[in-house]
Amino acid sequence: MEPQSKKKREFERDIDLWVAYPVLSEEQSQDPELIEAFAAPILDKKYTSSLIKELSSLYPLQGLQHIKRVRASKSSSHSLEVLLCLVGDVSDSRKKMDISALLPAERFRYDSLGDPFLVRVPVCAPLTRNQFEQVGKHWPTSFHEDKLITLALKGQLFTDAQKIRMHAHMVVAVAAAKIAQESGMEAVGAVLVDRETKNIIAVGHDCRRNNHPFHHAVMVCIDLVARKQGGGAYIYEKYPACKFTRSNSLHLYNEISPTSIIQQDMTSEEKGDQQYICTGYDLYVTREPCLMCAMALVHSRIGRVFYGTTSADGALGTKYKIHTQKGLNHCFEVFKGVMRQHCEDLCT
Repeated sequence: MEPQSKKKREFERDIDLWVAYPVLSEEQSQDPELIEAFAAPILDKKYTSSLIKELSSLYPLQGLQHIKRVRASKSSSHSLEVLLCLVGDVSDSRKKMDISALLPAERFRYDSLGDPFLVRVPVCAPLTRNQFEQVGKHWPTSFHEDKLITLALKGQLFTDAQKIRMHAHMVVAVAAAKIAQESGMEAVGAVLVDRETKNIIAVGHDCRRNNHPFHHAVMVCIDLVARKQGGGAYIYEKYPACKFTRSNSLHLYNEISPTSIIQQDMTSEEKGDQQYICTGYDLYVTREPCLMCAMALVHSRIGRVFYGTTSADGALGTKYKIHTQKGLNHCFEVFKGVMRQHCEDLCT
């Protein structure tokens, strides 16, 4: 009983060493683009409503609905400041720090406005709290927060119970990678998991040595599932660790080991009783998938992808972000960092 307890403690300790972070689109992860605009103090607050109405008519700020027209001021001489217009909205001859050069006298009361000054405003609405906080240092904007993304960026999206399962699934992928490595192939392993039942569906590892150049670990897993659904193109008899299975990896630290899961026989489940290839499945892979594997995941309708370590040619975060391309007919979520150190150790 003591060895099992020790193994459980080591398992739980390892879980605390990694965090799964989302791989977001460029729009979500890049620093906000800023452009220059003219703003001015509002000296008479009673004029604010009519001022905003006239400014919206003269300078509507098209495409910038996320920008708030008025902000509170920290100055003791006035309490509000108003955004007049973008610098690009006025001709070069009128780009002066003079209110009369920016606003026509017949429509505005100059005695209600102070001297113009330059500010920077975001071209696009902030998509994450980090972007919101960055642009807030320049000018206030509206922000419709996706709280799940906020939690994910903090590393707080998954519960302890979910992390236990994620760790257990990746342990099997790491074990498969080690089998590939011992056979002289790339040390990359992958497993497909049914998100509803939490069971491992397929286990695969790199099989390119003396076999086929397309047999990356991810491609092997997809092909194994396709075979079980009446399709598939290859047979992996030379690689018994690569197989379709129905295993629950939750109790890896107890009576079930990753090796025993890999060695289990395929179930007698009938063909054609599942959805299209990987619909509803999660992929756990030790190394970030390449472009070929990423596109295969798109076409197989994967649900989510979790990988341990990045790759120089990775297509899910490093070199490309295939899963965020709006022109594709299927998108999926990607998280990186699961058992990161263990997965990095496989690359050395």
